[in-house]
Amino acid sequence: MIDWINNPALKDMDPEKLELFKFAASQVEGKSGNAMAPIMMSLITNANKKGIQFTPDEVSLILQILKQGKSPAEQQNIDKTVQLVTTMMKNQMKTKQKQPKK
Repeated sequence: MIDWINNPALKDMDPEKLELFKFAASQVEGKSGNAMAPIMMSLITNANKKGIQFTPDEVSLILQILKQGKSPAEQQNIDKTVQLVTTMMKNQMKTKQKQPKK
C-alpha cells in the first residue's frame, strides 16, 4: 500500500471517514482478501454507530486502493469482498429506510 494516502480520489473524502479508513488500512495490511471482509464490515458498522455512512462507491474505492501490490489471486478475493460488502451495505440502507423515524 505504498503511497495510497496520496491517491487523488481520497482528497475529497470526509476527514472522519479518512481517519476510519486509515485505521482499517492498518488492520488489513498484509492480510488476505478473505480476511478483509470482517475488518471492512467492522469499519462500516463502527462508522454507522458514529453517524457516518460510507457510500458503496467509497467502499469500492477503499478496497481498490487496498488491492494495490496484491497478486491476481488476492485481487480476485478482494473483488469478491467488494461485492459482499457492497451488497451488505445496500441491504443495510434498505433496512434503515424501512424503519420508522423517531
